[in-house]
Amino acid sequence: MSRIAYYRVSTGGQSIEAQREALTGPFDREFIDEGVSGASLAASRPAFAKLLSYVREGDTLCVYALDRLGRDALDVQSTVRRLLEDGITLDVRGLGPIGRGVGELIVAVLAQIADMERQRISERCEAGRAVARKSLRETGRTHRGKPSLGRPLAADPAAVRQWRNDNGATVRETMQKFSISKATVDRYCAVSPT
Repeated sequence: MSRIAYYRVSTGGQSIEAQREALTGPFDREFIDEGVSGASLAASRPAFAKLLSYVREGDTLCVYALDRLGRDALDVQSTVRRLLEDGITLDVRGLGPIGRGVGELIVAVLAQIADMERQRISERCEAGRAVARKSLRETGRTHRGKPSLGRPLAADPAAVRQWRNDNGATVRETMQKFSISKATVDRYCAVSPT
């Protein structure tokens, strides 16, 4: 019987350390999905798929919060049901061990709440983008004063292209000159000099 921890963060700027600190170890094994959205199905995530192959009847799977398993209510419920049917105890920080019956009901309600929150976040983001687009059309700037909806440009694409062509510069030289990444150079200079 193993104690296993599963951690998930959706963006590169986040860290699993807060989750790791909050869960009471030690663990026999840890599985970590970094940069993976909770909207993706649990079984399709690289580390969670390995976890499903690893866990056995009698094992305990510990997670920081139910939303680490996912934000889609049906996927969370089916994942929890699968774990319970395989004889695996799911231990969620703050809820404790979840078993069949009442535990499944609690998971279903919490998963629905997480799903609703995901939908609300999506609606709020789209509403913000609509306001920004309207302001951009009317004033040439977003409601927050930015010149575009996307992230700010790292450099002037035309200037980067022109400098690279004029100097016959390599990607590396262009990166250093403008303090931009290789991907940005590639994007700005779709056709590189020979």
